[in-house]
Amino acid sequence: MSAPFEELAGLDKLIHEPARLAITTALAACERADFLFLQRLTGLSKGNLSAHLSKLEAGGLVEISKEFAGKHPRTWVGLTESGRRSVEAHWERLNDLQERSRAWAETHHAEP
Repeated sequence: MSAPFEELAGLDKLIHEPARLAITTALAACERADFLFLQRLTGLSKGNLSAHLSKLEAGGLVEISKEFAGKHPRTWVGLTESGRRSVEAHWERLNDLQERSRAWAETHHAEP
């Protein structure tokens, strides 16, 4: 069995970047969320969150829509179907790599 650690370099970097992983994981738990909620949840600045959302949108993982609540604009973000599948597959791969890493460590007598 080869070391599963080598596969970490092949993870989807669009999703795996920590801020984007936080954003997509939060969005996977709901249908959509508004920008300010995501900002509070992730702790990112407006500019940083906006930049990450732009990358996710360009990659086809999220859809961004703008509405007005009275005179106040409100930005909504949701995963696309493809984005939802990609996030789910990413977490499945991470979990698989974790399990395989533990098994590898046991067979190679590595200390935890």
